[in-house]
Amino acid sequence: MKIRKSLIRKSLVGMLLAISAWSCSKNETVTVAKPEFKAGQVITGTELSGSVKGTMKSGQTYYFSAPITVNAGDTLVMQSGVKLLARDPAAQIIVNGVFISLGTKDKPNWITGVSADANPSQFKLTIITDPNIDPGLKPNGKLWGGIQCSTTCSMLNIKWTHLDFAGGNVGTAPLPGYAQGDDLFVTLFQNPKGIYILEDSWIYGSTTDAARIKGGLVHIMRNTVEKIAYNDGDAFNVKGSTVGDMAFNLLIGTAKGGTKASNKGSSSLQTNINMYNNTYINGGWRSVDPDRGANVNYEEGARGKAFNNIMVNCRTGLRILENPAADTVNMYYGNTLAYGDSVSVVNQIYPPTHATKPQTSDIPTPSSSWYPKWPTGYKKGQVYNAPQLVGQNNPNFVNFSLPSSAPHLRDINFAGSFDFRLKSGSPAIGKGFTGFSPLDATASISNSDLKATVTPPNIDLGAYPTDGSGNKH
Repeated sequence: MKIRKSLIRKSLVGMLLAISAWSCSKNETVTVAKPEFKAGQVITGTELSGSVKGTMKSGQTYYFSAPITVNAGDTLVMQSGVKLLARDPAAQIIVNGVFISLGTKDKPNWITGVSADANPSQFKLTIITDPNIDPGLKPNGKLWGGIQCSTTCSMLNIKWTHLDFAGGNVGTAPLPGYAQGDDLFVTLFQNPKGIYILEDSWIYGSTTDAARIKGGLVHIMRNTVEKIAYNDGDAFNVKGSTVGDMAFNLLIGTAKGGTKASNKGSSSLQTNINMYNNTYINGGWRSVDPDRGANVNYEEGARGKAFNNIMVNCRTGLRILENPAADTVNMYYGNTLAYGDSVSVVNQIYPPTHATKPQTSDIPTPSSSWYPKWPTGYKKGQVYNAPQLVGQNNPNFVNFSLPSSAPHLRDINFAGSFDFRLKSGSPAIGKGFTGFSPLDATASISNSDLKATVTPPNIDLGAYPTDGSGNKH
């Protein structure tokens, strides 16, 4: 009898275990988190100095007080949710090897000064009264020296990362790529065979250019750039031997230009940059050169495609330079929506001093009623002279009032709580051109953590198409 009870108990236990196993296998999904990308050893200390390599661990905070260097052949990685805070404006990242920052939407990374991290509201969202005293442009205790890549840097790869208050002055010992006394760029890249990726990131309050690229294979997509430079600086400024895409970026309150391409200094490969589906707001109003407020800009020998962009209250419209001339034979552009609150803005939709030509796909569509020589009689230098366009073709953003209520257009230079998505009925919806492909210059990367996420051109204009595929900020 005891034996029989024991056997019954064992059978019941076995049946229950079998049922439990079956239930788990049939009704439950066990998710195993993918390990984060790692290179070399995890960095154990929190103070970085000298030559640095390895991995900054997810969720940790690190500090640096002076320049740190990634040597040629070495890699420095920031996993998600990492903060790297500068204790001194001299702190910068000098990259001779590879630097990678892999923030995520839920756990972005930050590189900025310690005081900016401690008191972000003290510095951001401040209306400019004077660039010399504006706390968002004249850093005090929050500045760091940016990411400076030499010609041996093979990859700079930045995703979902805040790069706030970068810049300063190079001083008396210039870094490679700078002259003595130059302002420091947020990022400098200068390897024509190297890869530069900047996607889904934020750049705020810099000394000058957000990106100066002197050759490279580039992917610059879905970023937000606010209040950069004092009075002389572009957002994304590339020179000779640079190929790639700049798309779905929001650029607001840039001192000078937004997206710019030149073939100056080319070593072999012609500069070829696609600039599409970007939104440019209030650009160019702090530029010391009144001709340098363009927000799509092609210069000396550069080529590319520029479609589906929105320009609102920018100092000048699309700028195709005539001397030294851009490669106008291989230049294609159109489907641009331009809006202006004043005659000075709308008369610069097609800058009369440059080679830009009206396009029938643009909004507003050039009309013979107020542009009598267009299109067959159009000549370079012809003034647009379209005062009746003031306040017309409002793109109807979800939350951004037009005409502007600020005393000066330069005053609104940050995204804040504004929402640049398109309301139903916006003239920008359905007016895009999709008959071209991204250059996808960084396609050679196969690693799923490192490869770029390429968003193709959209049928809607601007950085925030209604299908949700564009800028995620």
